[in-house]
Amino acid sequence: MGRLKASIAALAAAGALIGAALAPAPASAKDIVINMAAPDWLPTRFMQEEFDRTYKAKSGNNVKLVIDFIPWGSFYQRVAASLSSGEKKYQMIVTDRLCGVPICTMRPCFKLNKYIDADPELQAVIADLHPVLLSTSSSYPYKSTNYYGFPQFPDNLVTAFRKDLFCNATERANFKKQFSQTLPCYYNEWEDVDWQRWENIGKFFTRKKGDKLGDGVADDDFYGIAYQMGKPYDFSSMQVNGFIWEAGGDIWDETSTKPALGVVNSDKAVAAFDHYLSLEKYMPPVAKTGQMDIFVVQDLYMQAKVAAVVDWVGVMGPVINPKLSKVSDKTDFAEPPGTRKDDGSISRWSNIGGQPFVLTTWNSDDVIKEALDVVKWWESKPVQINFVKAGGQSGLLSVMGDPAYATWAPYNRAYLDNYRWQKDVWHIPEFFPLLTEQQEQFDKAITGQVSAKQALDTVAAFQDKLLREAGRIK
Repeated sequence: MGRLKASIAALAAAGALIGAALAPAPASAKDIVINMAAPDWLPTRFMQEEFDRTYKAKSGNNVKLVIDFIPWGSFYQRVAASLSSGEKKYQMIVTDRLCGVPICTMRPCFKLNKYIDADPELQAVIADLHPVLLSTSSSYPYKSTNYYGFPQFPDNLVTAFRKDLFCNATERANFKKQFSQTLPCYYNEWEDVDWQRWENIGKFFTRKKGDKLGDGVADDDFYGIAYQMGKPYDFSSMQVNGFIWEAGGDIWDETSTKPALGVVNSDKAVAAFDHYLSLEKYMPPVAKTGQMDIFVVQDLYMQAKVAAVVDWVGVMGPVINPKLSKVSDKTDFAEPPGTRKDDGSISRWSNIGGQPFVLTTWNSDDVIKEALDVVKWWESKPVQINFVKAGGQSGLLSVMGDPAYATWAPYNRAYLDNYRWQKDVWHIPEFFPLLTEQQEQFDKAITGQVSAKQALDTVAAFQDKLLREAGRIK
C-alpha cells in the first residue's frame, strides 16, 4: 500500500511538471506609474507612506504611486498651470472641490459611472459613503448621481481647548462670577456654547505675560480664542460662510434668477460678517494681518498661546503629538460654537472640508484599472481604520459607525457629531474666481480697509457680473 501511494505521488508530480511545461507562460508584469497631484499635509503624506509600505497590485503589475506634494497656498495655481500647459502630467488629482477649478474649467475630470456599474467593489464603496460626502466629494453636478471622485480625506471643523484651563476649578469659578455662565469643561457643556459665550471665553482668557493662568502664570501674552482669518486660498471663507448660514443668510442662491445681489450682501449676511470680525480683538495680533490661516491657528495653539481654537480635524493630529505640541496632554475636543436661535437651540452650520481624488481623462485603460484599484484599496475598511488611527479621517459609514471609532482619536466624536451641520460652496466651474474675489474682499474687512457691508457689496456685484457673463443668470 505504501508503494502504491508513492507511485501515485510520483505520477502526480510528473504530471504537474509536464502541465507546467505545456501551460502558456504568464504575461510579463507591466510597470505602471500613477502620478498624483496633492496638497502637502498629513492626509496625503500618510497615503504615500501607507501605499509604499503595504500596496500590492492585484493584477501583478508593478504599480507605483508618486504623489507630487504641493503647498496649500499654491496648490490650485500649480495644478492649473500643469493642466493648461497640456503636459498631461497627472493621472490622478486630489482636488479641494470636486470638479472645481481647475478640474471643471479644463475638463480633465473623468466620469466613473460605467466603471462603478461594472464593479461590485466600487458599488460597495459608494453605498458605504456618508451621504454628505457622496454629494460633495463624489457627485457632479452637486447632489447628482454622476460620479467623478471618491473622498481622499473628509474633514470638518472642531474646537480644540485647553482642558487644564477650562476644567480648572478656580478659572471655572471666576468665569461663573464674571459672566454668570459655565466655563465649558465637559463635552455636554460645550454643546451649549454659542458665539456669545465664545466671545466671553475670548475676553476671559486674554492675559498678559505674568498674569495668573490656571495653576501657574502666563509665560507670554496669552489669548482666549482663534479661528481662520487668512487671505490665502479659502481660509477666511471657510469660517465666515458658517457665520452667514447660521444667521439665516446665504453665500448665494443657485435656485434664483438673482443668485448674488441681495443675497450675498443681505442684512443677515452683513450682520453675520460683522459678528465674525468683532471677535478679532480676542485673538493673537496676527489675525489683524489677514495671515492667520489654518496652520497658523494650529501652531499658535500647539505653542500654548491660545486657550481654544476652531480648526479642521485635518490639522489636529499634530496637536496631540507630544513631539510637536506643548499642549498634547492638555487638549480635549468639542463641536464648534454656533448661533443661538429663538427657540434656544444652537445652529452650527459650517463649510464642509476635505478633498476627493479624481482620475484624469487622458489615462490608458491599464492606468484606469490600476488607479481604480488604488481607490478600492484606499477606501477599504482596514486602510481607512489605519488612516484614522494615524490622525486622518474616514467618510465610510462602516468605519464611522464602528463601536471603537471614538477611541481611535480624541476628536472623533466631535468630527462625527458635526456632520449634521455641513454645507458647501459653489459647485460650478467659476468656483475659483468666485473664491478669489471673496477672499480678497474678506481680507480688506479683516485688515480694517473696508467695512463688512462694503466688502459684501463688492462681492455681490462681482458675483452678479461673473455669473451673468457665464450664462448662469438668465
